[in-house]
Amino acid sequence: MYKCPFRTEFRRLSILTFFLSSILSISAARQNDEVKIPADVKPFVQKGLIPIAIETGDLNADGFKDHVLVVSQPVDENAAWEEGAGKRSVLILIREPSGELRLAGCNDLVVLCKNCGGVFGDPFAGVNIRDTSFTVNNYGGSNDRWSYSYTFDYSRRDRTWQLVRVEDESFHALDPKHTTKRRVYAPPKSFGLITFSEFDPDNFMGKGKK
Repeated sequence: MYKCPFRTEFRRLSILTFFLSSILSISAARQNDEVKIPADVKPFVQKGLIPIAIETGDLNADGFKDHVLVVSQPVDENAAWEEGAGKRSVLILIREPSGELRLAGCNDLVVLCKNCGGVFGDPFAGVNIRDTSFTVNNYGGSNDRWSYSYTFDYSRRDRTWQLVRVEDESFHALDPKHTTKRRVYAPPKSFGLITFSEFDPDNFMGKGKK
């Protein structure tokens, strides 16, 4: 069984983070219901957690279907913020030639907790897979909306997924045309080699071997 412990402290959010323009992503941000998962994925959902998203694709280009799984602490809808944050972990599950799945990476920082989205609600805006890369999205705020997305791609040389793009946007809900701000960070200018499991959204600028 994997070990990808949640951080014990709550993470502070900056006012300026990342904006997602897709309506589908916005609607996905409201999800918190448990999703159905295949039987061979269930052993990777630790006791006390629930699966809230799963996407499937060939993440290492070996011809087998792999998964990106997101698991969450269940949250009492009536609980105070500090009583039930609903922290999450993202798992990369790779299918071996034998047909069995193995955990190839885990990160408990890339998806915000259910109560971390401000007035907007649950900030998790879904996972998108494209070829051997995947993107994790978050969106939230009130009048001042923010969002951020993190993209990781597979390295054949290192046989792991590495950070290749961070996108940061914000806008005021009443005047998005004149208030939208967007920033994109990519290697090697903004950071070096950072693996998925090592990535910390609050501490990636200038990090990693170049």
